[in-house]
Amino acid sequence: QVQLVESGGGLVQAGGSLRLSCAASGRTFGNYAMGWFRQAPGKEREFVAAISRGGVTAYYADSVKGRFTISRDNTKNTLYLQMNSLKPEDTAVYYCAAGRSISIDGKRYDYWGQGTQVTVSS
Repeated sequence: QVQLVESGGGLVQAGGSLRLSCAASGRTFGNYAMGWFRQAPGKEREFVAAISRGGVTAYYADSVKGRFTISRDNTKNTLYLQMNSLKPEDTAVYYCAAGRSISIDGKRYDYWGQGTQVTVSS
């Protein structure tokens, strides 16, 4: 079992920045690829970014490429999502997830956090 707890969400104006964190406990964090997903009201969950176990490989959704950066610190069992140049359409609940291999498909992830709300005002 892996327990995941997100933090760092909040209300920010368009053009601003936020950094989300996802603290992991339980099994060895470095054994898992990690991903960020988001879900806006009335919409399906969508992929945001993912990172490989060692942090060498990263994938991004086209909508966030160049604005968001995913990273991880395996010594601190923590995943990050640096979000810059935020837009109102980035408003959503953001979830971190852990899986055996890096993927943009949420079905490939076994463990999920409870989510953190990000609201971007125009």
